[in-house]
Amino acid sequence: MGQLIKLQDYISRYETDVYRYASEFIRLKKKQWEQTKEQWESNKSNDAIPQLDETWEWLVEKPSLFDKVKKWFKRSSPQEETTEGQINRLIDEEEGLPMIITEAKDIDELKILFLENMFQLQLKWASSTIWYESAVDKKFYYEEKLKYFLQRFPDTYLCLYKPVFLVKSAPVELDVILLSPTTTWCITFAEGAKDNIIIASSDRFWTEIINNEEKKMINPIIALQRMGKIVADIYKQYNVDFPIKKVVINRYGYIDYGHTTFSDVHFIDKRNYEQWFSSLRKLTIPLKHAQLKAASCLLRHCYSHYDIRTDWNMDEEKV
Repeated sequence: MGQLIKLQDYISRYETDVYRYASEFIRLKKKQWEQTKEQWESNKSNDAIPQLDETWEWLVEKPSLFDKVKKWFKRSSPQEETTEGQINRLIDEEEGLPMIITEAKDIDELKILFLENMFQLQLKWASSTIWYESAVDKKFYYEEKLKYFLQRFPDTYLCLYKPVFLVKSAPVELDVILLSPTTTWCITFAEGAKDNIIIASSDRFWTEIINNEEKKMINPIIALQRMGKIVADIYKQYNVDFPIKKVVINRYGYIDYGHTTFSDVHFIDKRNYEQWFSSLRKLTIPLKHAQLKAASCLLRHCYSHYDIRTDWNMDEEKV
């Protein structure tokens, strides 16, 4: 699964430490899958539904659990003190994942259910930290393109989905930035009806042809070039040496780009999509330092809108 390190303008756990959370997600996913598969295969009880635990490295290492968490809070929290009750409740919360349905008919169905379960976790990580949370628009739970990046790419791919960057203090929403261990992919979609033909040009509008009928669509290259420039400027500011590639994708139709002059843009359509997609999926390189540094620098320039977590507010009201 690709890792969702930034979703729109929601606060993300990866913003606090992308180096730790990126590797922690891979470890957690592997552990949860092994537990789920083992319990499904053993089928100890027809009524048993395993509750997968969201285990954190910093919650189990010595010194004692409470001392370890309390020290972490003092480093990361704007508040001076954290009560033992708050920490204990946080531990209880972080040890529980939504239950996964294990009445799968076969292993393939179990994998699908497992991916859906992990998708819920990814949205949680991409919209909350220990102290803060953002309200997630329900549409993201059903957004096909978001699931495409999270469920069809390897664990070592880091995704910023429609992130909001601050450019000269002004918020700018981009499309998709996908960081593989070797490349920064700036991606935008030019899709419509199945087997459509999109005529690309240097004009403000492109033409989509469907059953001999034409309609206009905004030229996606304009936003794509802006996205590439924003990423390149951030990399330059922090001396990040990480290749950038810009892509326009039409998975279900065709793009006629013969008359365009965008030599730095890759056009991926029905003719070459499987080859492109397969080459990315087959990349088995682990997370790289340059990749994580690039992600860290990008996250540093993202805008986040959030509130104090509801559970902390409830505690304050009781005091």
